[in-house]
Amino acid sequence: MGFLDIFKDKDENENRDDFMRKFAGMEENSNFDSEREPEPAQEPSSYSQPAEEPSSYSQPAEEPSSYSQPAEESTSSQIGIGSLMDKRAKLEDAIDYVGLMVKNLKDKRTKLEKDIEDESVDIKNLKEKLSKINEFIQEENSGLEYLTNKRAGVEKEADEVGNIIYGQRDKISGIDKILAAEADKIKRFKESKSNSG
Repeated sequence: MGFLDIFKDKDENENRDDFMRKFAGMEENSNFDSEREPEPAQEPSSYSQPAEEPSSYSQPAEEPSSYSQPAEESTSSQIGIGSLMDKRAKLEDAIDYVGLMVKNLKDKRTKLEKDIEDESVDIKNLKEKLSKINEFIQEENSGLEYLTNKRAGVEKEADEVGNIIYGQRDKISGIDKILAAEADKIKRFKESKSNSG
């Protein structure tokens, strides 16, 4: 091997190493792209021969719009935007449901307050009626007590009148006895006078 062969081998080694580095870099980019998004089915050959045609990787740069939306979707799925949006939608539904439950509870509470207020009014009316009934009972008790006292007074007066009548009868009986005795004396006197004449 001559002196030029050394430089030739060195240049070939450097070119080969440079090519391998480029190929490795392109392969890494291809692997990263394959991880980020699935390769479109309609163009499987665009990445099939990286070693033979390294310039074929410049082709996607000419049509970036054909892969822009899948890349965004893949990026969104990688960082969890889609799941986060789903969670947000579910949370909104849950908040709406909780809000509806709160509204239903508020309506029930309002109805219960109205029912309790109505019952309170009815109870107050019943209480007033009971108060009036108690007043009536007290009046009746007072009336009965008055009648009882009055009856007792009349009965006492009747007893007093009866005692007076009994006393007058005894007095009349005594006068009658006196009159009968005097009449008997006068009769005997007349009889004795007629006998002597």
